[in-house]
Amino acid sequence: MAGLEALRADAPRRSAAGYGDGALIVCDRLVRIYSAEGIEVQALQGLDLVITPGELTAMVGASGSGKSTLVNILAGLDAPTAGVVRVAGHDLGSMSARQRVAYRRSVVGFIWQQTSRNLLPYLTGLQNVQLPLRFAHTSRSRRRSRALELLDMLGVAHCARRRPDEMSGGEQQRVAIGVALSGAPTLLLADEPTGELDTETAGSVFAALQTANSELGVTVLVVTHDPEVSGMVRRVIAIADGRTSTETLRSDSTDAGGLEHGVEYAVLDRSGRLQLPQEMTDALGMRDRVRLQAEPDHIGVWPDTSPVLPATSLALRSQSAAQPAGSGAQPSPIEGAEGGSPPISDRADW
Repeated sequence: MAGLEALRADAPRRSAAGYGDGALIVCDRLVRIYSAEGIEVQALQGLDLVITPGELTAMVGASGSGKSTLVNILAGLDAPTAGVVRVAGHDLGSMSARQRVAYRRSVVGFIWQQTSRNLLPYLTGLQNVQLPLRFAHTSRSRRRSRALELLDMLGVAHCARRRPDEMSGGEQQRVAIGVALSGAPTLLLADEPTGELDTETAGSVFAALQTANSELGVTVLVVTHDPEVSGMVRRVIAIADGRTSTETLRSDSTDAGGLEHGVEYAVLDRSGRLQLPQEMTDALGMRDRVRLQAEPDHIGVWPDTSPVLPATSLALRSQSAAQPAGSGAQPSPIEGAEGGSPPISDRADW
């Protein structure tokens, strides 16, 4: 617990001013630790994330990677242990319980994976969409017009008089999107919204999320395991071991075959940490530690093949250090002792 308190105390000092200015979502060294029976589990380990207003972003990651924990914090359903998290200018780490309720009603909309959790079974589609507006004391006429407008925009106007058990799974999720949007939120979060649906139905649900993003301007963050869904957005963020690991950005240009191109980037967080893809490190036998070499336009990364530096490299380093200032002698890189840089097959360039 002493380490936990140290993280909390250190968070404000480590959060630099200006980071994420103008962004809708800002996570700065975000930490979430769960404690039970004396055992601590660190679900988020200093995660950094910036999402700008109007983005439609997918978040992917293996089970236990921390993505659902992050979404629950962004939704105001959970609180961070340390670090900073801001959504639309709201500091989620310092909110009271009452402020969290107001935040969930006015700033963020949420869609669960389980269709049964999103809708009240004894209300029609129209009544479900109107319900958040009733809590907000919106007039009856405005509630009805807003609900009908959303159902029509999402392609489920025919479900206005149907109860959830009279709808398909895809229809239920599209009505649920209408419920989440009824209060005009700034951010829409969807936690595996297509997880219980077939491919064709999942496509219709995701099309509804795209409509909400393009027509209403709401920022959308979708957590998904579905490669088809993550392939329909411009930005895909991968989370591994409680930190953002890679991002894939897709350009608007297409090749001769009409296919869009995407570039995958490793994420360098604000502490200088970088997660190298496992398929690369495994192929090069990289374990425990690596050697770095600064190049004019990139950094070379090589596997460490011995527990100590070669004696020849140590001798060269000593000779370089012994050269008088201004002698014109250039220090040799470690690998220079054996004839230059390692072959390209033994390194990863970044």
